[in-house]
Amino acid sequence: MAEESHRSPAAEIPVTSNGDLDQSPDSVFQREPYPSGPGALNLSESCATNFASTTEGIIESGPYKGSASLPTSPVASVAPSSAVASRLARSSSDSQAEKVMMQDQLQMGAVVLSDDLKNPAMEKLDLVRKWSINTYKCTRQILSEKLGRGSRTVDLELEAQIEVLRDNKKKYQNVIKLAQTLANQLSQIMQTQRQLGDAFADLSLKSPELHEEFGYNADTQKLLSKNGETLLGAINFFISSVNTLVDKTIEDTMINIKYYEVARIEYDAYRTDLEELNLGPRDANTMPKIDQCQQQFQIHREKYERMRNDVSVKLKFLEENKVKVLHNQLILFHNAIAAYYAGNQQQLEQTLKQFHIKLKMPGGDSPSWLEQH
Repeated sequence: MAEESHRSPAAEIPVTSNGDLDQSPDSVFQREPYPSGPGALNLSESCATNFASTTEGIIESGPYKGSASLPTSPVASVAPSSAVASRLARSSSDSQAEKVMMQDQLQMGAVVLSDDLKNPAMEKLDLVRKWSINTYKCTRQILSEKLGRGSRTVDLELEAQIEVLRDNKKKYQNVIKLAQTLANQLSQIMQTQRQLGDAFADLSLKSPELHEEFGYNADTQKLLSKNGETLLGAINFFISSVNTLVDKTIEDTMINIKYYEVARIEYDAYRTDLEELNLGPRDANTMPKIDQCQQQFQIHREKYERMRNDVSVKLKFLEENKVKVLHNQLILFHNAIAAYYAGNQQQLEQTLKQFHIKLKMPGGDSPSWLEQH
């Protein structure tokens, strides 16, 4: 009982059985201060006592050194600026708006990206996929045609013209090869004639008794060599003109024919697919495939018809140009050969003038050769 009389009322904090405060902390700190008299209990030696009461207990603690009022923060409070407050409010509203938009998109279904956000790699992959499918279909069509199992579209008139053109190209190339051989042999003959003429001229000077005979033969060989040089120029010009016709004009048409054949194979490949789908059942699963195949078939059909018309026009213009070029070159070749072997130098030179061809002077940087004005 003596100890209870020395307890300070500020050191007693009533709590309930579950550990909650029986009253607010403000009421605790508003109690009377510690007694300062000589009869006051030394709180540094006090101890905490737990009572056996089941409803509430009293906790004894050490002395509270400080004011009885609520503690204050040593740092002074700073009010935020209006710019910072507006920025925070704006970011908060934006984040809330984004959350609402995401929730709406998730409720509506899958999110579709715009064209600007598509990955270029995906576009390349799609192109590779389409190319692979088209290559597979064309390869299958080619194998089917070679094995005799597939059908192919044939334009009889156009195919006949193409076959004639291919055969003529081979023959023109053979003519060029033979003309080049003739030019090489004529060049060797001319070289031999020049050497023989120089030998006759030398003997004419060293053999006074046969001066005239050696002189005649020397002049004849030199004249033949000169005429041979003129003929060689005409033959080379003929070779160059026919070679241009074959390697440029005809080859350009042959490239268009290759494109036409590729378009024909693609057209037949998609036509075969469409025929196979039309023979099958028609239901909800097959109708989209049939419609898509019909669209692809129509695209390749238009491409095939366009390439066929282009090839027909090319063949027509090629025939006109070929007749014009070969007509002039064949007349040149015939007249030059005839005049050379007839020994008619005047006629040979006249033939060159008729086709506006001049002979380059020998001894220059360029070889002895004919060119057109």
